[in-house]
Amino acid sequence: MKKEKLKELYEFKIKEFNNHNFLYFEKNNPKISDAEFDLLKKEILDLEKKYKFLKSENSPSKTLGFKPSKIFKKFAHSVPMLSLGNAFSKDDLINFEKKIKNYLNQNNNYEIEYSAEPKIDGISASLIYKNGKFVRGLSRGDGKEGEDITENLKTINDIPSIVSSNDFPKEIDIRGEVFIQNNDFKKIQNKFANPRNAASGSLRQKDPKDTKKIPLKFIAYTYGYEDGMNIRYQSEFLKKLKSWGFKINPLNKTISGVENLMSNYYSIEKKRNELNFDIDGIVYKINSFDVQKRLGNVSNAPRWAVAHKFSANSGISKIIDIDIQVGRTGALTPVAKISPINIGGVVVSNATLHNEDEIKRKDVRKGDTVRVERAGDVIPHIISVDLNKRDKQSKKFIFPTKCPSCGSKTIKELNAITKKEDAVRRCSSEGFDCEKVSIEKIKHFVSKEAFNIDGFGKKIVEKFWYLKMIKLPQDIFKLNFSKIEHLDGWGKQSANKLKYSIEQRKSISFDKFIYSLGIRHIGLENAKLISKYLKTANNFISLSKNKNFSELLNIDGIGETQINSIKNFFLNDTNLQVIIELNKILKIKDSLKINKDGPLANKTFMLTGKLDGISRAEAKSLIEQNSGTIISNVSKKLDYLIIGEKPTKRKVETAKDLKIKILNQKEWFKILNKTG
Repeated sequence: MKKEKLKELYEFKIKEFNNHNFLYFEKNNPKISDAEFDLLKKEILDLEKKYKFLKSENSPSKTLGFKPSKIFKKFAHSVPMLSLGNAFSKDDLINFEKKIKNYLNQNNNYEIEYSAEPKIDGISASLIYKNGKFVRGLSRGDGKEGEDITENLKTINDIPSIVSSNDFPKEIDIRGEVFIQNNDFKKIQNKFANPRNAASGSLRQKDPKDTKKIPLKFIAYTYGYEDGMNIRYQSEFLKKLKSWGFKINPLNKTISGVENLMSNYYSIEKKRNELNFDIDGIVYKINSFDVQKRLGNVSNAPRWAVAHKFSANSGISKIIDIDIQVGRTGALTPVAKISPINIGGVVVSNATLHNEDEIKRKDVRKGDTVRVERAGDVIPHIISVDLNKRDKQSKKFIFPTKCPSCGSKTIKELNAITKKEDAVRRCSSEGFDCEKVSIEKIKHFVSKEAFNIDGFGKKIVEKFWYLKMIKLPQDIFKLNFSKIEHLDGWGKQSANKLKYSIEQRKSISFDKFIYSLGIRHIGLENAKLISKYLKTANNFISLSKNKNFSELLNIDGIGETQINSIKNFFLNDTNLQVIIELNKILKIKDSLKINKDGPLANKTFMLTGKLDGISRAEAKSLIEQNSGTIISNVSKKLDYLIIGEKPTKRKVETAKDLKIKILNQKEWFKILNKTG
């Protein structure tokens, strides 16, 4: 590329970068993701590195943050608030460590100890204390001077107004991040685009009373200027911060070696979606303050620290094909087969398109370049289409009017309440007549909340189906295990293990039996209501003979939608035969009489983590049998959170914040007068 063209490209990228910088820092309204912003910055720095003649005072290598707003008074930082260099891979960390060793004139055997601190995605703030009193608070601004937001910062409970510890420095500039927890953000998400915007917008209100309305938090992690502090290590400083009354990140660690840094990185990235605050990477700082001073800074970043960024929650890919999947209830779900991309540390090759209406609304087509998002445990989905990259020959996607599995007509049902068509198109065949529906029904039948057959997973269902070993649920209890032990990947021991698991599940509660049938609109809670009312499986089967479906209207919580589903289910001969056959094979336990005065009466429970020797479903049943109530969210309505192995940290932390009683398995069993 010619010199003039390179200069033109370079200046265009800088202009684009500074525009996005303005939107991010000044307007709190970013138009691109953090990952795209980081990539743009990297492209500019790479151009400067490769072509020495490319220089600009507006380059991100020369500037920090953005100029302070005119709304607030400006004050110079005693020590500049520098930005951090970014690392995106293991190779970047190896190069970072290599540069440090070269600068210090050390060989490869020299071990560097790091303080590894998860990077909260919030707003940087500087807190100045004199003689233990908080006297001024500044925003980052452009790194050299910041906005005086003292009064707004004083509304944050995590920031001590006075620190009375004897070892607190005479004067110190404590730095950290202002942020909002995810559970708090949910209450105000209609006002802000994301938690970071909520924190930034709230912190820069003209009236501190408006800031006080938002539950902002503060985590401290470093200092700028200090007078009278005798601490040699970052890890020691973090402990001091805690003893002085400041909150610090609970995931901070001291680590040596790139391999160990990577191991910690992957571990925290997996936990990322369980945290109650957003993090976008891990900051690695040389732990020794003496070594930090020796290394010093480059123009706008310290040599002794780097931010290891997480993979983005979204990415750009291309649709290879659009596949239609048929679910247990006959619902047709379009799935985009995309060129594999790494999103949040997970390789994604499929993304849901939800339904026919969604495809029409976004005008998604085969061959389109699209943005794919994966947030938390949510299935990856298509956010938008880049119309500028669409092939002129592309054609609209036509949703099938016939089931791709059995050829039956596909229909959209009319909602009796709204009088509008359902968004989901379904296969019109009933019961087990459609192959794909039948496979999904059997997967549901053996699932954890239903029969919970250990070792009988989805892939085994599919394999046995295509080998014609199962076609209907009752076939599971008639399997030829002599044949199974000779299949690829099987043997006598694994076949016997499966046989034992199936035998163990020949006895099942009435409500689980109803749920296992996969009747549309009959979830576990509805199945419990029906089982309590009908008492026995024979009474359930008799519904088809007596045609007295309207009797179910007497059940509080069961309406016409559920009754029509049950009626349609029984009108299908195959479904009826399945129930009759299963009733012959199984021991279906009559509905248990609930003990209204049990030890758990009027108490609410929630489970998290794996319990020892008892399944989640059995534990829930035990709670209900003893008058307890199961709820699905950690809220003020919850009395007890029962935790097993590897509980969800966010649930535990929220329970602690709400002062909810947390029980381990033994403590819970004691309440039930059992031994754990």
